[in-house]
Amino acid sequence: MAVTESVAEGAHGGARAVHEGILRRQSARESAARTYARALPIVPVRARGLTIEGADGRRYLDCLSGAGTLALGHNHPVVLEAIRRVLESGAPLSVLDLATPVKDAFTTELFRTLPAGLADRARVQFCGPAGTDAVEAAFKLVRAATGRTGMLAFTGAYHGMTSGALAASGGAGDVRVARLPYPQDYRCPFGVGGPYGAELGARWSESLLDDPKSGVPLPAGMILEPVQGEGGVIPAPDDWLRRMRQITADRSVPLIADEIQTGVGRTGAFWGVGHSGVTPDVMVLSKAIGGSLPLAVVVYRDDLDVWQPGAHAGTFRGNQLAMAAGTATLAHVRENGLAERAAVLGSRMLSQLRGLQTEFPCVGDVRGRGLMIGVELVDPEDEGTGPGEPPSAGDDHATTSGLEPTRTPRPADPELATVVQRECLDRGLIVELGGRHDSVVRLLPPLTISDEQAAAVLDRLADAVAAAARHQQDRGRRQSRPDGPAQGTG
Repeated sequence: MAVTESVAEGAHGGARAVHEGILRRQSARESAARTYARALPIVPVRARGLTIEGADGRRYLDCLSGAGTLALGHNHPVVLEAIRRVLESGAPLSVLDLATPVKDAFTTELFRTLPAGLADRARVQFCGPAGTDAVEAAFKLVRAATGRTGMLAFTGAYHGMTSGALAASGGAGDVRVARLPYPQDYRCPFGVGGPYGAELGARWSESLLDDPKSGVPLPAGMILEPVQGEGGVIPAPDDWLRRMRQITADRSVPLIADEIQTGVGRTGAFWGVGHSGVTPDVMVLSKAIGGSLPLAVVVYRDDLDVWQPGAHAGTFRGNQLAMAAGTATLAHVRENGLAERAAVLGSRMLSQLRGLQTEFPCVGDVRGRGLMIGVELVDPEDEGTGPGEPPSAGDDHATTSGLEPTRTPRPADPELATVVQRECLDRGLIVELGGRHDSVVRLLPPLTISDEQAAAVLDRLADAVAAAARHQQDRGRRQSRPDGPAQGTG
């Protein structure tokens, strides 16, 4: 028995040494810009479905899913089989923009899923491998089609890391972008939240476009996310999204829906815009449409197709393995009702997570749509600043609708969110952080997650929040101690 235990300990020690050596070399060789590797010091070597196994032998439940790329989880059999068929067929693996049977199958399946009113008159442009390439292509498209240059985007948006995409995400870029308020309840920019806050945001958008002195000329397009992901998992209200569609249509401004993370069933509808019944003029798609492999496309209304040959190109737009994996993923989600499944399971998970708000004052808000879920961590001891004054008694909308301002939000606590992420990892659960201050713990599990796995995820997250709350209490006690040397206990 002692010999067996010694052998097991030696094997574990060897695995640990391999794990630590790889991490050490990564730190020494890779760019300081690396992100996930800092918060998640793991070395994946095998994966299936929701589960990842590290080089050190530990197993994790993966609720990052490649930042939403893995709609079916890791190495799903239908994806592996689709890739295997292409490899065994002898087909070329990269074909620029040439027509192939694999590409034709992908386009056919993609068009089958598009919102009503778009599929029957759509065009598709295959871009470079990343979602940000699709965003840049969409900007070029609407600027060429309208003859205008500026763009409308929203506070809290994230559309990618290239120049134009960064500008629309709140960074610096060479595209002139006017930013509009994105509605949210917990941290409403107008201090009221709910339908009234969304209405104020819509009115502001209309005023900006119609006021000749606003400084914002009629733009080439408006880009928005049906659910802001990196912005903190903030779903757009359906009525507000319909208002944005009407505002843009009335002014001949193309509406671009960024479905890079919300698409392929993630939010409980096949596309995030499906909840509101909105048909955008342009959709930018990536992540899950490649079935875990790099693929990005722009789908748009045919009357916008004013490009000349070569107006937008890319060497890696003909990735046959990604198209095959994407076809398999799209078809599996559609045929097995996984979007509907995400809606039901996501609603149940949100309901259970909201119980944490009652139990732990550090949980400020729980929100999401489908299997795109966020838990915002706050400092309950800091009163912060209120969201603003409630609607005036003289405001017709306020007095006739009976709407009340939302609860006062506490200040975001990114340090606590980091503790929750670390405690989750210690318990074998991989989660991401996001939001304005990186204070939102994000869950993006694969659509194939089982009820039992969902329960395990919630149990581990609740346990991690409880541990982090204790950490927060200890931090508060340390900060409340009077200055001066610590007293000995004798």
